[in-house]
Amino acid sequence: MRPVGGVAVASGPEDRFFEMSALSLPELIRGSRARFLSCIVLALSTLLGGCAGGDFGRTRRDFVTDDMHRWIGAEATGSVGLHASDFQLTDGERALRDQAYPFIEPPRSRPAWKSVFGDYQPIAAPWRQSPPFDRTAYGKLLVDEPHRSHASRYQALIEDVRNDLTQFEPFQFTAARVIELDRKRAESLKYISDLSPKERADAVARIEENALIVQWVEQCLHRRVASYRWALERLVIMAPDGMAADADRLIAELDVQAANAGLVVGPAKGHVIVSKG
Repeated sequence: MRPVGGVAVASGPEDRFFEMSALSLPELIRGSRARFLSCIVLALSTLLGGCAGGDFGRTRRDFVTDDMHRWIGAEATGSVGLHASDFQLTDGERALRDQAYPFIEPPRSRPAWKSVFGDYQPIAAPWRQSPPFDRTAYGKLLVDEPHRSHASRYQALIEDVRNDLTQFEPFQFTAARVIELDRKRAESLKYISDLSPKERADAVARIEENALIVQWVEQCLHRRVASYRWALERLVIMAPDGMAADADRLIAELDVQAANAGLVVGPAKGHVIVSKG
């Protein structure tokens, strides 16, 4: 029924259609507008997400693969004239390479724009890096970076050292486990039946490869300690602050950890590894 001039009359199917259309039109407009805005937001999110780097300057997750750090082993062995093993990486060996990379990459070496436009690049082993290591580079970068106050520079230094200390513990645990398993692998070679020369060569190459990676990280830790100390000394003479004592304590702790890294594995048998530098 619908009122017409104060009298209720029966409504036909066409009347109900027009009534439903009239009632639904505002909802239809609002729904279309909402869907349109949602599409705009989704498109912008996809576009910006495709350009943005990962959290905290890390490599974007869509660039990450399981063996993305496998090159570290090939670079370590190649830098001393050895061939890398053709064996697949174990879970521990893959974790060793993943945890080694944050130490291999120099601190504050990645500008913000690099985290957007493709930041990941292989790095030369310390035994053949050119130009040679410059312990002043980190400090100069820290001083030249725009900061609101000298305290923020101290805080940045403390944060970098503390991050190294935090990440070193899991690396050291993984390295100790991998090296221990490699010792058992070396012992087992004489008991393996029908061991081919290729299998033996790959096993020995992987043992040396893992050992060289640990030494690579040790070299990087010693270099970081030297860089952090040079930076702290410059901050002290430029802007003395009580925060210097906290930074000095953390750097000394990292120096101890760097020394402990050498306890995990000695130099690869038959090969000379350069000094700390």
